[in-house]
Amino acid sequence: MSTRMRFTIWRPLATAAVTLLVAAFLTPGAAHGAPRESRPVYSYENAVREAVWVDTGLDGDGDGDGKADRVAVDIVRPREAAARGRKVPVIMDASPYYSCCGRGNESQRKTYDADGDVVGMPLFYDNYFVPRGYAFVGVDLAGTNRSDGCVDVGGPSDIGSAKAVVDWLNGRATAYTTRTGTTTAEADWTNGRTGMIGKSWDGTIANGVAATGVKGLRTVVPISAISTWYDYYFSQGAPLYDSGPDWLSDYVESPTARAGCAAVQKQLVDGAPRTGDLTPLWSGRDYVKDARKVKASVFLVHGLQDLNVRTAHVGRWWNALAKNGVTRKIWLSQTGHVDPFDFRRAAWVETLHRWFDHELLGYDNGIDREPMADIERHPDQWATSAVWPPHGTRTATLRPSAGDRPGVGTLGLRRGTGTAAFTDDPRLSESDWAARIDTPTPDKAGFVTAPLRRDLRLSGSSEVTVTATPTTATAHLTAVLVDLGPDTVRDYAASGEGITTLTDRSCWGASTAGDSACFKETRAKTADVARTVVSRGWADLGTYADPGHGVPLTPGRPYTLTLDLAATDHVFPAGHRLALIVAGTDRDLIDPPADTPTLTLDLARTSARVPLAGGADAFARATAGSAPAAPGARPLDGVGTPHRTYRIP
Repeated sequence: MSTRMRFTIWRPLATAAVTLLVAAFLTPGAAHGAPRESRPVYSYENAVREAVWVDTGLDGDGDGDGKADRVAVDIVRPREAAARGRKVPVIMDASPYYSCCGRGNESQRKTYDADGDVVGMPLFYDNYFVPRGYAFVGVDLAGTNRSDGCVDVGGPSDIGSAKAVVDWLNGRATAYTTRTGTTTAEADWTNGRTGMIGKSWDGTIANGVAATGVKGLRTVVPISAISTWYDYYFSQGAPLYDSGPDWLSDYVESPTARAGCAAVQKQLVDGAPRTGDLTPLWSGRDYVKDARKVKASVFLVHGLQDLNVRTAHVGRWWNALAKNGVTRKIWLSQTGHVDPFDFRRAAWVETLHRWFDHELLGYDNGIDREPMADIERHPDQWATSAVWPPHGTRTATLRPSAGDRPGVGTLGLRRGTGTAAFTDDPRLSESDWAARIDTPTPDKAGFVTAPLRRDLRLSGSSEVTVTATPTTATAHLTAVLVDLGPDTVRDYAASGEGITTLTDRSCWGASTAGDSACFKETRAKTADVARTVVSRGWADLGTYADPGHGVPLTPGRPYTLTLDLAATDHVFPAGHRLALIVAGTDRDLIDPPADTPTLTLDLARTSARVPLAGGADAFARATAGSAPAAPGARPLDGVGTPHRTYRIP
């Protein structure tokens, strides 16, 4: 059902309520028209602050005692609305981080008064939206902070504990005023319309709850979020981290949960073997397969250079949502794992405000008729697309051919010829390979177009098919697409992943003595580069026959495998070159294999399928009659290589 139709149905059923909202939110002169924007008419200082514990109906600690877990729900809501009998919608952030690690750029944690009611809520959501007629709800996931149960890293306990809160907000679950007591609490102050938001693990929970199809969840805003947990830890059998979900669970669990969740920890260890096989544990944490159940709209935000939660999580989720007719909006930045509040603050607050007003209050403010996608082309310079990927995007098959020098080949539309060989060197990474693209080196095979005659836009997910003959029984492969040419970009490999945090503060909403609405400002941290890695993908060659199960290889035998590359949106400017690199183990994202093989590529059976605006015709026009690269150009310093410090999504 479309967003507009959903609100057309709602409005006639609530004409009186809308009339009251109009009077509350608009000036007298504007009250004769339909509301377009919620206004800060309620007191934040006098807001109701309370806690309830929702019965999840799950015995998630695995002790089999039959006692259902309760999750802690901290609530901030406008007191005047409740006094007047006006029911309000809910903005909800369900997180494992409220006590262990904090939220946002300043690592804020929840704080409480002597009665156990929340005083300080992380982030700006409550400060800004409660005065505008929303309730904000911060949920401690099962096993964290003040909740019962265990953390199962995106599984039934994680998702079920958050879903139970949506059910309670809609009258389908029971909550209590204390963690162990019997006095119940009703959500009679809300109309049940709920929007979930959050970055990283929080946004992942929003995706997972949406994939249950729970009634009452009207929209989700996942920021840098996971869509399938297997793809967080592995890429086609290749391990991306040197630990599994048991480490992550242990990191965020409360001391009480950690002491009593050994059974769940064992399940996480046993169910997620380091072989990279796709087990039932991973299948149960795949939200993409349940995209058909999603009824909520989705406003997705992600950094194109996020090497923590990579943009592979964008492509599959977005495509599945599109296939099922979900209302969508997307922002793609040049940053790494960064919240839009810290890379585009004013525009983000305004856009999020309008999005929630439209999706949760039903205001016809036009946001549904605006361009679907905002993409950051250069630091703080944004472009829009009416839809994403844009109309006219078609797949072009690019084919590598051997060049005059070993490992330095060409890339075009004609079927490739020859072979190219490289030896896995786990000491190197994508940055090293790209920096030496025009130099024969034994560690990579590179293929490059001539300088482009016109701009060329790549938008969406690519794939690279290789036929490779290994010399050992195990082998890893990496494929990357690179823009060769000078640019100024956000320095995603630096500690701020594209931002610098300043000391000055700006305020977004109302403050109290215990909860300030003022946050440190940021600015773009930039770097001048000679090349930009646009998209990347990894695989264990042993998964050639089954992406969910790897097998030993026979040395000397050729194998054909297709690597999925992460989604992106990038414009290759005229004068730049497009490069494809195929190599072995990426130092920063794949654990070294047992062997360091030499692999020989059959270039006639190797190709890259890339989504280009205009497809193969656009590529042909961009490369026709290209002039050679200008000699003597001085290389710029590249963005530094990010070391593998990313463990917490």
